[in-house]
Amino acid sequence: MKPRRNQYGLSLIELMIALLIGTILMLGLLQVFSASRASYQLSEGLSRTQENGRFALDYLQRDIRMAGHFGCVNDQAHAQQNPNGLDTTFGAGAEEGLRFDISIRGYEATGTAPSATGVAVEESPGAGSTAYTPALPDDIEEATPNRIAGSDIIALRYLAPEGVPVAVIAGSAGEPSFSFDAERWDVLRSGVDDPGLFGVADCTGATVFEAGNDSDGAGGEIVVDADAPANDGDFSKVFTAGQAMLYRAESVVYYVGRKRIPDGSWRPALYRVRFQAAPGGEVEASDPQELVEGVENLQLLYGQDRELSASASPTGFVDRVGTAGAVNTSVPNAADAWRRVGLVQVGVLIASNDRTASEQATQRPPTSLGVGFALPDDGRYRTVYETTVALRNRLYGN
Repeated sequence: MKPRRNQYGLSLIELMIALLIGTILMLGLLQVFSASRASYQLSEGLSRTQENGRFALDYLQRDIRMAGHFGCVNDQAHAQQNPNGLDTTFGAGAEEGLRFDISIRGYEATGTAPSATGVAVEESPGAGSTAYTPALPDDIEEATPNRIAGSDIIALRYLAPEGVPVAVIAGSAGEPSFSFDAERWDVLRSGVDDPGLFGVADCTGATVFEAGNDSDGAGGEIVVDADAPANDGDFSKVFTAGQAMLYRAESVVYYVGRKRIPDGSWRPALYRVRFQAAPGGEVEASDPQELVEGVENLQLLYGQDRELSASASPTGFVDRVGTAGAVNTSVPNAADAWRRVGLVQVGVLIASNDRTASEQATQRPPTSLGVGFALPDDGRYRTVYETTVALRNRLYGN
């Protein structure tokens, strides 16, 4: 038999080889973990930007398509009538939030026309730091205190998609009352607690007005009061019960703003403001409503009808696309120019909420409708989504 040899331990060389192999294995595991983490962060950033981009475009598309909805005949057809088929009781000097005679109007941030490059993505609200063309009206400026520089703004006016049939028209000619099925009140107000801006329309005309404080929507009656704060003119049109529809009037503004989060930094978002009033109350802008987080910039271009003359009918053929400033100066009367807008091109710059593994320097600077951006080196993933929205109430020149 061979004698047994006792094992007393490892040699130094064996120990060093074991440590080297263990270190290599640990480095490999760390590399796999790091790659997996980077892949997850990038995937999360891509998913979040795609989700936010879809939501942002959906909100904008839905309301832009509704611009100019005034019952069964659109605003262009109403405006072509003599006397004018589209009327309001708000008077010629109404603030922008009540300009229902102009269904859509945009405001181009200075320095963000197509071919502009190096547009900065702001890190904090830039209220007052950007000029707009046309100039931003006072009521919109006050309603958007957290807006950021370098992003466009759009204002839209229309009657809500759903209305209720007018069953009875009573009262005087200048202060009529409209009665409807009280069970349809929730359909008419559509989630708005106490709406006071309404429109009544048939297939020949439409009038937008503020209801008086003696209105009883839950009881099925809306009353026109000449003394309501927003009403500055008479209710002059005549409607027929059974043929007219009553709608809630909507005036909304979309813009990009910033909100401060608990860690003290700023985050961008798409915001909406509504101009509204309780019956017999003052018209006020709602608090800015955050719709979609991660929207850093909004760019807008507008397509106009080939026929710009207010005395001629629109053709329904859009042959020019330009900024809000270009539209505003396309004809001497800016209101007439905006009435010939038939489509809107929308571009949104979306950023992920958190840092991703991709280095900012390796990302190709994105462009939105021809506008190039200078991005901060914060490690967030960014991309642009674009779409073209036709104003369906202005299609085919109707």
